[in-house]
Amino acid sequence: MYCFSMREFVYFSQSARTSGNFDVNNLMNAGRMDIAIHVLISSFFLSHNTREDVRLHLIFYGMPDPPKHIEIMVSRKEGMPETGKKVESLDISKKDVAGLIKKILYKYKPGKKTEVFEGCFVEKKSFLKVIEEMQKEGKEIFLLDKKGEDIREAEISGDCVFILGDHQGLPKKELRRLKNITKPVSLGSRMYFASHVVTIVNNELDRRGI
Repeated sequence: MYCFSMREFVYFSQSARTSGNFDVNNLMNAGRMDIAIHVLISSFFLSHNTREDVRLHLIFYGMPDPPKHIEIMVSRKEGMPETGKKVESLDISKKDVAGLIKKILYKYKPGKKTEVFEGCFVEKKSFLKVIEEMQKEGKEIFLLDKKGEDIREAEISGDCVFILGDHQGLPKKELRRLKNITKPVSLGSRMYFASHVVTIVNNELDRRGI
């Protein structure tokens, strides 16, 4: 169903809700869940198509039950799970995506990694633990940092991971450890929305044929 070589994105949110009891009509008040929704859309959706070579990790540290790790992959044939809409129509709204995340969080089961829908998993796992497991798997891990190497000059393999944070940035207490196990890369001197960062990285990898 999914490609062997995967580009992966890890999005960290300090405030996104960690249970399904949030209002899909008021995503800003759900710990800026709106940012996570935009990141998900930028990760998977193209014009009249979806990406099957992307795995997205959403790591939420908001109330009431942090941390939560959501892992999502999308099948081009099936489209976005549980929206009831075929992906070819592109009739996918932020509310649809929010509903998917809401259902995934509701299906969390303590002590295990649960596949809620095909390609959609949820578990309780810390941000640093997720990254350390990727390192052990031999992934090439990049940290988005404006002081890092220009992404256009960086060597990037097909099995790559990119870490980005929400409007509050990444947790400072983990940054020192992260900098020891990741390669910092920059998109330039300007600060972009998290969803725009994903789009730019996807474009760079597309242009390279990775």
